[in-house]
Amino acid sequence: AAVPTGGLALLLGVLLWAPWWALHGAPLTELSGDQDFQLFLQRNLEFTLKIRGDVAALQRVVCDTFQLCNEKELQLVQQNLDIPQAMVEQCHKRSFQAETCFSQIRAGLRIYHGSLATVRDLLPGHAGLVETLQLDMANLSSNIQQQMEDLGLATVTYPMENQDPLPTFSSHFDHHVGGFFILANFQRFLETAYRALRHLTSL
Repeated sequence: AAVPTGGLALLLGVLLWAPWWALHGAPLTELSGDQDFQLFLQRNLEFTLKIRGDVAALQRVVCDTFQLCNEKELQLVQQNLDIPQAMVEQCHKRSFQAETCFSQIRAGLRIYHGSLATVRDLLPGHAGLVETLQLDMANLSSNIQQQMEDLGLATVTYPMENQDPLPTFSSHFDHHVGGFFILANFQRFLETAYRALRHLTSL
C-alpha cells in the first residue's frame, strides 16, 4: 500500500508508537483518564473527520456531474436498488456497547471499502481520491483492531479486499443513483462512528 503523507503519516506514527500494552485488559470504564486511550480516540476522531471530508468531496462531484443532490427525490429509485448498508445500532448512546460498536464499525468499513468500487467506476477521473479514501478506511480499521486487541476485546479479521458481490445496475441512471446512495449511507455511517468515538471520550 502507498505510504500516507503529511499529517496522516504523523498520525499513524503516533498510533504505532503509543504504548498500547499498558491498556491490555483494562475495563473501558476505567480508561477515561488514560492518556494513551484518549490519544487513540482524539487521533481517530480527526482521522474520521478527514474521511468524512473526502466522502463529502465525492458527494459534491456526483451532485455536479449527474445533478443527483437531493436524497428525498431519489428514494423511490433507491427502493429498487440493492445498496449495501452497515449496521451500527450498538454505536448509538442508548444501546452503546464498546466491543460490539468497534466490531460494527470495522465490519462497516469493510462493506463500504468494497462498495466504493462502484463509485470509482462511476467517477474514473476521481479514482485517485477513491483509492486514497479506501487506504484511509483500511488504516482506520487497523487502528481500531489494534486498540481492541490491546484492550483484550474480541476481534474478527476482516480482509479489506471486498469479498461480497458488487451491486449490479440495469441502467446508467441506476448506477448513478447507486453511487449517490453508497456515499450518502457511508456518510451517515461515519457520522455514527464519529459520535461513538466522541462518546468514549466522555465516559
